[in-house]
Amino acid sequence: MFVINPEKYSVPAYRLGPFRTSDIAFNHKLNIDNTIDTYFSERFGGGIFYYTINGRSAIDQALSSYSLKKTDVVTILTTSGNKYIAKCVTDEIEKTCQWNREIVPGTKVILVNHEFGFIHPEMDKLITMGIPIIEDCCTTFFSQDHDKRVGKYGDFAVYSFPKIFPIQIGGLLVNNNKLITAKSAIEPETLSYIKKVLSYHILQKDKLMDKRSFIYEYGIEKFRKIGFTQRFDGNLYTVPYAILLNNHGIIKDLPALKSHLWKHGIQSSVFYGEDAFFLPSHQNLSETDVDYFVFVVNNFINHQ
Repeated sequence: MFVINPEKYSVPAYRLGPFRTSDIAFNHKLNIDNTIDTYFSERFGGGIFYYTINGRSAIDQALSSYSLKKTDVVTILTTSGNKYIAKCVTDEIEKTCQWNREIVPGTKVILVNHEFGFIHPEMDKLITMGIPIIEDCCTTFFSQDHDKRVGKYGDFAVYSFPKIFPIQIGGLLVNNNKLITAKSAIEPETLSYIKKVLSYHILQKDKLMDKRSFIYEYGIEKFRKIGFTQRFDGNLYTVPYAILLNNHGIIKDLPALKSHLWKHGIQSSVFYGEDAFFLPSHQNLSETDVDYFVFVVNNFINHQ
C-alpha cells in the first residue's frame, strides 16, 4: 500500500540525485583515500582536472579563460535540441556575457549540454566548426558515445558530483586543450571530504552503473504500461540520469502534475517546450520506489 496526501511532516524525499539523509553519517565515517585522483588521471589522459565547489563553479572557471566581453555570445546546444536549459547554467553565463540557442557570427564559445545522461549526437560536426567547446557533462558522468570521447571533445568538460554520487557538494573542471591556471575555492577539509567519498564510490562504479541502468529500464517499462514512452534513445554506453517521459497528452496539466509529485516527496519537473516530464532514476532507488512514482502519477491521472 502507498499513502496519498500524507501529512506534510511525513513526506518522503526522493531526489533527482542519489543523496539520502543516511549518507551524512556514512560519508562522515569513510576513510581518507585518493583513489579518485588516480581514476581521473587515467580517465582524462593528458587532460588536467581541477576540483570545484559545484558544477556552476566549473562552468565559471571555464568561461573565464576566454576573456569574453559582455557583448560576446555563448551558444548553448542540447542533446534534444529543445529550448529547455537549467537556469543555473544560464545564470553562470550571464555573469560573463550573453547566451543564445543557435550558432551565430557572434558565437565565441559553444556550451554543449549532454542532457539527462544522453550524449549530443553531432559532436564530430561541432568540432569541425573551429569554435571553442565546453562540454556540460553534469548529468553525464559515466555516459559515453561509441568513440568514447565524451569529456574530451572540447577545451573543457564540467561535471557535478551530486547528480551522480550520494554527496552534497563538489564538481570537476577538466582542461583538455587550453592552458589556464585554475584556482579552487574549496577549503582543504572540504576537498578531502569530496575525495574520500568519491574514492569509495568510484570503486563501486560498475555496480553503480548497472543499478542506474536497471532502475531506468524498470521505470520506463512500468510507465509504458500506462501510456508513456521514453524521450531519448541511448546506446550501450548510456547511463541515464532521470526517467524522462513523453506524455502523449495523457496528463492535461503537466505543471499541476509536478506540484502533485512534489507534494508526495518526488522531485520532478516538466521538460518545458515539449509534452514531457521527468522523475528520479538512480542507484539508490528500488523497484518499489519506482512503483510508488507510478502510483502517484496514476492517482493524478484518475483525479484530473
